[in-house]
Amino acid sequence: MKTCHPASLTRIRIIGAASGIGAQDRACEDGPVAFHRSQAWHELEHHPLIDWGKTLFAPQGDHASITGRISALCRNLADEVALALRASEFPVVIGGDHSVAIGTWSGVARAIAEPIGLLWIDAHLDSHTPETSYSGAIHGMPLACLLGRGDKRLLNIGLEGTQISSAHTVVLGPRSYEPEELEFLQRMQVRIIDGDEIHRRGFAACLDEAIAIVASAPAGFGVTLDLDAIDPRLAPGVGSPEPDGLVVHDAVEAMRRIGGLPGLKALEIVEYNPDRDRHGTTAGLISDLIGELLPPGSDR
Repeated sequence: MKTCHPASLTRIRIIGAASGIGAQDRACEDGPVAFHRSQAWHELEHHPLIDWGKTLFAPQGDHASITGRISALCRNLADEVALALRASEFPVVIGGDHSVAIGTWSGVARAIAEPIGLLWIDAHLDSHTPETSYSGAIHGMPLACLLGRGDKRLLNIGLEGTQISSAHTVVLGPRSYEPEELEFLQRMQVRIIDGDEIHRRGFAACLDEAIAIVASAPAGFGVTLDLDAIDPRLAPGVGSPEPDGLVVHDAVEAMRRIGGLPGLKALEIVEYNPDRDRHGTTAGLISDLIGELLPPGSDR
């Protein structure tokens, strides 16, 4: 099956995933719509290689559980992502809280028909299960679900079993997490490059290692960027800000380097909280990150 990658880009398909119910602060639900209305998006929307497809919402229902609603959204999102890939388009998912990653990467795995590598750039590990979670918030669980652990309603959406290859998964930049998550990911042999290691080795060296691991996945790889990976003084519009994050230059440089790799299948940018943004700073960053996927010299 032919799938698109930025090195031979036909079209970027933006998919909004407007969920806030997986988080404690639900304002991220407004993130995709707010970005779609922002000046930052208007500067991109007329580019011939970019199209906004759909914005998906969790179904409403007084009697539906939060987990059930997230499952329904993620299944719809997986369908849209798989359709984009099968049309040789490059999916860019804009969230929404990070629970939507269950749908994004399940959809990629389904389209590719095997687990993929994944670069998970985040201030958190997002690898709790319902049994270990301190808050019960599902946006703290998606990486575990993609690795086959969690509520059964959130598993097997793309493939039976794991959606990503643990040997080709890296969490880059975490600086706030619980021991249960760390133990789980270490047991699964996921590489964790935390904030302390980045400060010690330098971002460039850590990014080199992360790319080498995820890009060696035989079926290709994806990138999910939780905006809280970046220092909130520089990107304030995030759902769960943590101090002392990455600088904007590092995030943009990472996307510049990754965007040209032939194995890249999809990009996800999540946890945009417009209520906390200032002067459109974080929306502008989202636009810049998407822009790094465009061919060199392409007219923006």
